[in-house]
Amino acid sequence: MLSPILTEPLKVERLTIPIKGLSSSLNGTKIVQLSDLHDDGLCLSSQLLTQAITISNQEQPDLVVLTGDYITHEPDTIYNLAPKLKLLQSRLGSYAVLGNHDVLYNDAKPIISEALTHVGIKVLWNEIISPLGDDLPLVGLADFWSREFNPEPVMTQLSAKKPCLVLSHNPDTATILQKWRVDLQLSGHTHGGQIVIPGFGPGLMLLQELRERIPFQLGHCIPYFNHCSGILKNWQWHQGWHNIRGNQLYVNRGLGTYFPGRFFCPPELTVITLATV
Repeated sequence: MLSPILTEPLKVERLTIPIKGLSSSLNGTKIVQLSDLHDDGLCLSSQLLTQAITISNQEQPDLVVLTGDYITHEPDTIYNLAPKLKLLQSRLGSYAVLGNHDVLYNDAKPIISEALTHVGIKVLWNEIISPLGDDLPLVGLADFWSREFNPEPVMTQLSAKKPCLVLSHNPDTATILQKWRVDLQLSGHTHGGQIVIPGFGPGLMLLQELRERIPFQLGHCIPYFNHCSGILKNWQWHQGWHNIRGNQLYVNRGLGTYFPGRFFCPPELTVITLATV
């Protein structure tokens, strides 16, 4: 039996995000975001998941969005998670994109997609839908590390005169999405760095920087030295809200936690209220 991974109490992050050109009828729209659950029996406790679902339902959101990494390595674990996610309530339903763990391990993509679809969660893969109406389309992109990440045919279908929301698991995609108007991109992937050292930043970023400075042969002496490679390029976006040349990005710290645990980086449920500018 593996020992539980140390985590921190769930934190609910609340923010109001102005959307230029947002229809007055959508002013006050409430969106709940959950990300990076990694429900593999170790990375996420049933108590934390239940708490997150309960709080989400108490918020009575218009929309629930899930931004990827439902599993860690074994796709069959989705069959335990999906019925629990079915309990999420919102006026217009739940919408999801897939993360790197959902597409890169053990042919997981069709299994994850089918399980989520079966419980009424709409999975978006390079797709545009309009649950909030035609004035605010919702885009869900393929994972950045998949062979099918190709936003151009999707994004060019949108009018630059209208606002849009984009779900994209990896926040590094915000660099590529600079070509188009993205009023709000919701991402996860980073776990917030999991261990954040005050005054220095996320521990994974520091490991990645160290990796670039010392001989590769010494890497096996440092825990998670090789694992940190390539997780994120833009560590300045490891969590929270960012304005990227007019496009807005929000990065959720996720619910799941890798060993050894979290430090100054609690698991997160995000409640976003859209406001007319």
